[in-house]
Amino acid sequence: MAVPDVTEKTEIYHTLHQLSLAFAAIVQHCDTLRQSGMLTQKYSKLFQSFAQELQGELHSEVLTHLQGVEEDDWGRFGRVREKWEKYLRGPEPKPKKKTA
Repeated sequence: MAVPDVTEKTEIYHTLHQLSLAFAAIVQHCDTLRQSGMLTQKYSKLFQSFAQELQGELHSEVLTHLQGVEEDDWGRFGRVREKWEKYLRGPEPKPKKKTA
């Protein structure tokens, strides 16, 4: 799998957000169907649990991969910052020679 760039990562996080909203809607719709008498309490809770289980599994799979991507980015961009800080500090002073 290719390493996503910043735009692709944004799309991935946005997609996860959209999926989370969709799963929340499923849970809410099951409750609405229960309140209207179309689903029993038992089946409403069952279907809500199925949806939330799937949401958790999907998030776990995607976030496991993203954790590695984010850690790689943290390291790579941290090295860029460290080089810039070293440049800003300027050359290190040479140690003074001790005289006897």
